[in-house]
Amino acid sequence: MRVLKFGGSSVGSADAILQVESIINKKKQDHHLAVVVSAFEGVTDLLEDAIEKASNGDEQYQEILHTLEERHITVIKELIGIENQSSTLAQFKMMFNELDDVLHGVSLTRELTNRTRDFVLGFGERFSAFIISEFLNDTDTAADYLDAREVIKTDEQFGEARVLFDETYENIRTYFGRAEPDIVQIVTGFVASTLSGVSTTLGRGGSDYTAAIISAALNAETIELWTDIEGLMTADPRKVERYFVIPHLSYEEAMELSHFGAKVVYPPTLQPAMKASIPIQIKNTFKPGEEGTTISNESHPGPSVIKGISSIDNITLLTVRGSGMIGVTGISARLFRALADAGINIIMITQASSEHTICVAVLPDQAEAAQAAIESEFKYELKDDVIDEVKIEKDLSIVAVVSDDMRHKPGISGRVFQALGQNGINVVATAQGSSERNISIVVDRSNETKTLNTLHDAFFMANVKTVNLFLIGVGLIGGKLLELMKKQTKQLLAEYHLELKITGISNSKSFLIDRDGIAIDEWEERLAVEGDGADIDGFIEKMAGLNLSNSIFIDCTASEEIADEYDEILKSNISIVTANKKANSSSLETYEKLQKLAFKHNVAYLYETNVGAGLPVVATLKEQILTGDDVMRIEGVLSGTLSYIFNTYDGSIPFSEVVRTAREKGYTEPDPREDLNGQDVGRKLLILTREAGFKLEFENIDIENLVPKEARSVEKVDQFFEILSDYDSEFMKLYEGAAENDNKLCYIARYEDGNASVKLESIAPDHPFYGLDGSDNIVAFKTRHYKDSPIVVKGPGAGAEVTASGIIADILRISNAPSFRKEW
Repeated sequence: MRVLKFGGSSVGSADAILQVESIINKKKQDHHLAVVVSAFEGVTDLLEDAIEKASNGDEQYQEILHTLEERHITVIKELIGIENQSSTLAQFKMMFNELDDVLHGVSLTRELTNRTRDFVLGFGERFSAFIISEFLNDTDTAADYLDAREVIKTDEQFGEARVLFDETYENIRTYFGRAEPDIVQIVTGFVASTLSGVSTTLGRGGSDYTAAIISAALNAETIELWTDIEGLMTADPRKVERYFVIPHLSYEEAMELSHFGAKVVYPPTLQPAMKASIPIQIKNTFKPGEEGTTISNESHPGPSVIKGISSIDNITLLTVRGSGMIGVTGISARLFRALADAGINIIMITQASSEHTICVAVLPDQAEAAQAAIESEFKYELKDDVIDEVKIEKDLSIVAVVSDDMRHKPGISGRVFQALGQNGINVVATAQGSSERNISIVVDRSNETKTLNTLHDAFFMANVKTVNLFLIGVGLIGGKLLELMKKQTKQLLAEYHLELKITGISNSKSFLIDRDGIAIDEWEERLAVEGDGADIDGFIEKMAGLNLSNSIFIDCTASEEIADEYDEILKSNISIVTANKKANSSSLETYEKLQKLAFKHNVAYLYETNVGAGLPVVATLKEQILTGDDVMRIEGVLSGTLSYIFNTYDGSIPFSEVVRTAREKGYTEPDPREDLNGQDVGRKLLILTREAGFKLEFENIDIENLVPKEARSVEKVDQFFEILSDYDSEFMKLYEGAAENDNKLCYIARYEDGNASVKLESIAPDHPFYGLDGSDNIVAFKTRHYKDSPIVVKGPGAGAEVTASGIIADILRISNAPSFRKEW
């Protein structure tokens, strides 16, 4: 004997019922069958709506009745041949008239009891089972219609009646003992009756329960639950994109997952099946060849140490605390008794070991009743301030991580909380049963989806990590970054199991954000067609609103306006990678605030490309500070532009022409004064000194401006070059003065003994910067550990490609390794 149950989606249309017939006939060849069916998809909701409208005197209930009648009649006409159609329609009409009469009575009296509600809601299953049994008989598959009210008996707790198992099992065995074994029994799910024959229901989802009850009574071989999905998933498919089907689960694992929101299995279904050791198979009606999920006594190891993650998306937490609870016997007993007497369903309990605090999670619609029950029970303790006022926290969710395999394996909780911490998800409360089968955490409701995806990635996608990138600025550097990403994406995924996804992108005109990702080949077209008007506040609001795990904001601009928004981004638990120096070289207060925010929200704030483009200058300095070293001197050539100019200038060509050539080759800014004034080098030196722990402001740096005074205020670049040419002789004197001693000119940034300067110097052949070539940068750190031989970092310090490469390096630091963060 096998018991098959088909859910509402499996019997939602004539085509779906044809698929059900195919499955029944295939199974019938090898097994005796009982087939439990739900109401057609959506019918129970319509009945619920109709009875509410009728009880309020709203005549629109008749329109719902008409819709229900037409839908069922249409299916009958599509499925059943002409010869049997009239008799089937007549019998259906008699059943439907009974429903019409009841609702008419409710509309007249405007009185609705739970007893009447149960009677009305059961019609969906009665219609469905009747039509399917008639259809099978019409197609020569012998079938009987069994109204489960005849055999399943319950108490009078209407709405979610309790089954009287002794009477029920005896009735089922008697009925099936008399039935012909080759005749398929089509059974109404969900409905039952009291011993006196009054209709009851087993709760929404009760058709699964009906199947389990029949299976247990008959000691069936298997229960097959047929639905529209392939089985029980590792997470809710509506909230987690890359879910998997769980092939095998134990009853206990399935109970935990169903209790915490997994909708595929109605929780009471598991109890009769487990008691009778009957396996449950969850299968897809429309993909019957798929393996599905099997629930049994055994838990088979899967690819991950956990089996699944489920959630309840809206709960309320009530907290009872007070010093008078410590060491007092019976507090917990009184609390739970009061809640039980008030009919409150407790979803989760957590208690501090000091007994100072007890938290209980309940559904929101029971929160006020729960609060009233607790305050009534402890009214004297509240009056005497022995217990504090009962605290209520709303808009929370519970997420549960479940697996038998977690037992006796250390580190699972650590992985859970590490993943949450790395993504800035605050845990409001937590509980873990002594069985170690379930770790439950309470988070803000707004973080539920992010929590599910974060934990799912941590345990099921350990080999592939998706990083959501939000790029602002697609000019020279941003464009090159996209080019490099396009080249590297496949390699990063194949070799490092890292998926870099452009989730948001913005240029100076518009922005686009898509949680499913923006293909690098399509970003320009999509931005032009789908983008909103450029708005940094709107960009940040949408980015933060997605609340995606592993999110990184990338700033490839030089905009002060965007840098001013870094604090809001970090507060949204989003990491930042920036090539924009404006934030870190602004006030010391701003610099320190951003560092503190990154630490507080447990996100990364990386800016390697602020100094030396792709060179590991900042990272090298941070490593030394973290290892306890002290910086004594910082010395460097920090401008690729000025490095090129003074490495090229040999007196044979006027200085102004060397600068003009550098501009033509793209080594300078469009206005070379931005390079020659030394401000950019000063900002880089300021960032390095701050990273070394020195509290400097920009005005503390002595900067030599190489732009002649007369040329500083002229509007046009051509005018600047005209004036600069008048000073060619001055630069020639500087060059010749250095060359007399075999020295060379070098624009050097230096910090030592509290003094910071950026100046053009004449350096001797034994100076470590003397051999600098082309546009290379070089930085030397003299430290307490490296006093005699400074740490030297040298290489290309300018250019879009090396800067873009440095940005990718920062992204990888965040994605694959702990970032260096100073503890504030």
